[in-house]
Amino acid sequence: MRHFRYVKATDIKEAIAMMLSEPKAALLAGGTNLLDLMKYDVSTPTLVIDINGLPLREIRETPEGGLRIGALATNADVAYDERISARYPLLSSAILAGASGQLRNMATIGGNLLQRTRCSYFYDIQIPCNKRVSGSGCPAKTGLNRGHAILGASELCIATHPSDMCVALAAIDAVVIVEGLRGTRAVAFSDFHRLPGETPQLDTNLLHGEIIIAVDLPPISAQIGHSYLKIRDRLSYAFALVSVAALVKVDDGVITRAALSVGGVAHKPWRDREAETFLVGANAERSVFRQFADRLLHTAVAEEHNGFKIELAHRTVVRCLEQAAAQTPQSQSDKRIR
Repeated sequence: MRHFRYVKATDIKEAIAMMLSEPKAALLAGGTNLLDLMKYDVSTPTLVIDINGLPLREIRETPEGGLRIGALATNADVAYDERISARYPLLSSAILAGASGQLRNMATIGGNLLQRTRCSYFYDIQIPCNKRVSGSGCPAKTGLNRGHAILGASELCIATHPSDMCVALAAIDAVVIVEGLRGTRAVAFSDFHRLPGETPQLDTNLLHGEIIIAVDLPPISAQIGHSYLKIRDRLSYAFALVSVAALVKVDDGVITRAALSVGGVAHKPWRDREAETFLVGANAERSVFRQFADRLLHTAVAEEHNGFKIELAHRTVVRCLEQAAAQTPQSQSDKRIR
């Protein structure tokens, strides 16, 4: 039995101070990932700080016309909020594609952003893993790596980020609001998560002692099409082999705005803004979408068992763009990948 202290934070500053006072402190919100990590001895905090009493559950309007989602709002709260489902249906779709109803009732927005990889080697403490112990090795490189990364990986780590919600937030251009010892700062979603590089043990660019307090959603035109397409081994309660979140605005057959993020393929939601510029001004047709997918995936590298993911990602990107451009999101169209 591993011993740890459990305390309830009464305000944000107190939670920050407690985190700074204890190198192995962990925040507890919904606990849907932390408790698993503790049960498997992957995470062994000496101090667990319960932040559920902090006033961070509200979803409210922003002066710019967007929405601010408190970090303790549950995934279910967000997915079924009328403002979210009406103005950000891409986000609702992505959240509802993940986990189970029971988990969505507990899991929080802030916790979703911070969940660790579901790589089986990371979860097995009897096996070396650079994400657990820096410099110990990456057995996934020579082991079973069917579900691992094809983009942005390094020799030290080929794990993928597991979140559905984060794939949508990347496409939406959300902003993460964090608070720490030096005050509050805003982090562009594209800068929040990290690629593994030489430091695979670091998943985010949060500073020590910082707490996520909210996620800001920018205003989005009601005319923009969307789709979230998730390909997995079974229909429910499974992590994505490949997922795609797309926003596409078409005027008179021509694409005037496009944003696309891919999940299940990298250490963070994968987005290539340079490739997206190819879409703007082009006709909304399959040949264009295929060329875009070629550009998006041109740096993809397969391991021994996951080469199929490159073609799968290509087809999923094309299909999702077709759905978004035609304003027939996945929930309203067939699930076949042609």
